Amino acid sequence: MHAVFVREYGGPEVMTWTEFPDPVPGPGEVGVRLRVAGVNFMDTGVRRMPVRTWSVPTVLGVEGAGVVTALGAGVDGLAIGDRVAWRYHRGSYAEQLAIPAEALVRVPDEIDDETAAAVLMQGLTANHFTTETYAIRPGDIAVVHAAAGGVGMMLTQLIKARGGRVIGLVSRAEKVPMAEEAGADHVLVSSGGGFEDRVRELTGGEGAQVVYDGAGAATFRSSQLALRRHGVHVYYGVLIGNPTFDPAELPNSILLSYPAVADHVPTRAALVRRTNEVFDFVRTGQVTPRIGGRYRLADAAQAHRDLESRRTTGKLLLLP
Repeated sequence: MHAVFVREYGGPEVMTWTEFPDPVPGPGEVGVRLRVAGVNFMDTGVRRMPVRTWSVPTVLGVEGAGVVTALGAGVDGLAIGDRVAWRYHRGSYAEQLAIPAEALVRVPDEIDDETAAAVLMQGLTANHFTTETYAIRPGDIAVVHAAAGGVGMMLTQLIKARGGRVIGLVSRAEKVPMAEEAGADHVLVSSGGGFEDRVRELTGGEGAQVVYDGAGAATFRSSQLALRRHGVHVYYGVLIGNPTFDPAELPNSILLSYPAVADHVPTRAALVRRTNEVFDFVRTGQVTPRIGGRYRLADAAQAHRDLESRRTTGKLLLLP
């Protein structure tokens, strides 16, 4: 089988289509043939620099959907031929994988492989952001960065499904229609900071209850100034750039959070329950992932180039 491998840190050119032995599932693992892999900014960060305990050489990718081909010893509740998806398994840019059974969820018959692969990581992220990080209530106003991107569009749809209002930020005017299509009430074009005054105008001078900010250090301060008293700054842009700041400079007694999806799904029971919540929104049509591009798995480097150029909208997928 083949996988997308990197031996050293660098740009997309370090990604190579490399042959490996077929994986054999060990105890508690499941053999899976990949059908769709999701592309995330996390993947580009792993390629560019050390990320916590994940370093090169490595096979990229964490998210995907596929079909069960083999069962390791001690695996119950799954069968060969089952359609499954996962939100986090290192090395998912591969034609075949051996994945711990506890990381997998069954895909309902009415949800296709591309949708399953497109909603696991970003859908669970958005679900975490709009429930446990800041529980959206009817009438709440949220600012969503990169509102035409995969996470941004998913966030917008879940905020609207829970009765909130959305001020979306996009980097280019041509992305405005996509953010509006996802349900944003207002869309501002901004490629950095300086949007806080406009947000305050749209909120009657008070500011938003929550800002979802994955845009890096350039937007960090403006996101905080766009919040009302005791508002919540949900910051998840660490792979783009981290600011330095003095906690005493946090305005309006706001709360700052760096949410990790692993804390949303710390057990298999939580993973299944939260995934079913996301799948239910898909079933009812309240969440519809927008596929922004499909690439051959062997062409994953081009998907990375396009994602990092910020020319893309929606979710990028890799197909074997």
